Amino acid sequence: MSLHTQVRQQLLGQLSGQLSGQLATGQDDQASLNNALRLLSKWRSVLIQNTLLQQNGTVVMQGPLKGLDFLPQSAEGCHIAKLLGCYEQPLQAFVEQAIQKQYATILNIGCAEGYYAVGMARRMPATRVLAHDLNPKAQEICTALAHKNGVTDRVHVGGLFQPEDFAAHAGQHVLLMCDIEGAERELLDPVAAPALKHMDIIVESHECLAPGITQLLIDRFTPSHQITLVHDDGQRQLHQPPSWFLNLAHLDQLLATWEWRSGPTPWLVMTAKPALLE
Repeated sequence: MSLHTQVRQQLLGQLSGQLSGQLATGQDDQASLNNALRLLSKWRSVLIQNTLLQQNGTVVMQGPLKGLDFLPQSAEGCHIAKLLGCYEQPLQAFVEQAIQKQYATILNIGCAEGYYAVGMARRMPATRVLAHDLNPKAQEICTALAHKNGVTDRVHVGGLFQPEDFAAHAGQHVLLMCDIEGAERELLDPVAAPALKHMDIIVESHECLAPGITQLLIDRFTPSHQITLVHDDGQRQLHQPPSWFLNLAHLDQLLATWEWRSGPTPWLVMTAKPALLE
């Protein structure tokens, strides 16, 4: 059974259980209905994903990672937006700026299946990418993706990354990209890890999981970094949408670019102040 089919069946099972529970108990509260709608929307987006794969395959169509030969299914979360190239679109200009800086090293902590780790390695032929994820399956897929795209010599995949590990990169030209579902509170502490003061950082702040984390990170890094807060209103644009996408119903077009986010996840783009780089 393919991973794509497993995801679809898992979502259908969750949706069936949700609706059955509501019918059995007579529940019609808003939270339960919202959860059922969310599961149904995920299931529908996975069906649309099959259309995309049939029409366009697995190569990313636009954005800074255009040309990445990706996967038929992500290790976690949404997938279609990644292939369309509109994934995390509010962040894309900053990703492109980072690519142009040609860092010696990218630390990608919370790399999942390697969308950024491998995608940026393709664009940055002189850069070493250290990709870390706690999930052994994600590590395996990221390694395979690097092989698929011919960058295994520069993409090195590992597991747990702890605050003391930043010291090994002190004084280097490093970009840290971090997406760790709220654990940024513990990991990104420039007091515990002073090397962070000298690194450029792009971090997804999981405000929906850890309320207050965004301001906490801003307070921690304001002395050492210039900080840009990037919000996401959920709107996405396709510069040259394929014909099959234009033939979808409008709701399906929205679901194709929906990233399954359950709440606010702004980004902090933090550039180390020049005085600290001297």
